[in-house]
Order: sequence, then C-alpha cells, then structure tokens
Amino acid sequence: MTTSANSRTADHPIDALFLERWSPRAFTGEAVPRADLMTMIEAARWAPSGYNSQPWRFAYALRDTPAWETLFGLLVPFNQGWVKNAGALVFLASNGMMNTPDGLKPSYSASFDAGTASALFQLQAVKMGWHAHGMTGFDHERAPAALNLPPHHRVEAAFAIGRKADPATLPEETRARETPNGRHPLADFVFEGGFPPREA
Repeated sequence: MTTSANSRTADHPIDALFLERWSPRAFTGEAVPRADLMTMIEAARWAPSGYNSQPWRFAYALRDTPAWETLFGLLVPFNQGWVKNAGALVFLASNGMMNTPDGLKPSYSASFDAGTASALFQLQAVKMGWHAHGMTGFDHERAPAALNLPPHHRVEAAFAIGRKADPATLPEETRARETPNGRHPLADFVFEGGFPPREA
C-alpha cells in the first residue's frame, strides 16, 4: 500500500503530512499571527540534538512590522519578488559550540540538528494550514551583522511563511515552477551494508 497526496505518491506507506509539505512561492499576503508562528517554533524546539545541545536559533519578523524590512532586505532580489507576499520571515541559525561534561566543545552536528528542527517547524506549519518555503538565497556576508549573530553561530537558511495563493498571482517565469515536485527513488540513495564500490 502506498500514500498519495498533493499530486505525489510515496513508494511506501507514510503519513500524508509528509507529501502535503512543499515549498510554494505564491502567498496571499495574510499576516501570520505571532501565536501561530510561536506554535511552529515550539514544534521545532522538540527536535533531537547531539548532547541535547539544542543549537537552533530563530530570528523572525512578522509582515508590516519594523523588523520585516531588516530581514526582507537580506534576501536576493529574485526571492524578494515573491516573498513580499509572505506573512512572516524566519532566519534559522545554528550554534557551533555546545556544553559537554568536558566543557565547551565544537558541535559536530549543529547544522544537522538545526535542519531537524527546521523539518518539524515546516511540518507544524502545514498542520496549521500555512506553508514554509526555505531558501539560502540571501546575503550571506551581511546576514550575521544584520541579525546581530553571536560568535560561533552560522545562518543556515531563511523561511518565508504564508497561506498558499493562486499561482496566477506569480510572474509568468515563476508560475511554471509552482507545483509540488517529486523525489529520487530510494534505490538512488539507500544502500544495505554501506555504499557501493566506486567505479575505477
């Protein structure tokens, strides 16, 4: 038995929520209530992490607030073109240092752990009728100072959150991409006992 949702079909039975999560660009412009955004971040808070270090850090701006222009201004022009209709912007960073029984040490898995938190964040958004579109199209050099990033932290990604709108609201060149995409088959990236031998 397989699972189908959102014009996608999984090869094995999974919860439909995983297929319903995707990254639209067409948003209605509806503001995200702060309480809704905090619920999404609350879900992220319960992600697993190495040594329970919880390295994720969130900087956010709700649309039509003073913080919006700061975060919006960090995005590349292409992303600004569609993010302008999002209801909230979130920048996710990771803390590269963690407390261990032997003191403060570099975290091997900080980026991985932050990514796990981002997945829970996005899935909670979908459950609430919102969508989150992650992106790395932002000014990587300016972002740390603009966000007042502490030492040993790395900005991982930005997310636009909003209610999905009719794709017709997008420019023509973007409209064609406004559909949930597929995934590579499991056989491409799952290997029993280790990776296959490299070709000479």
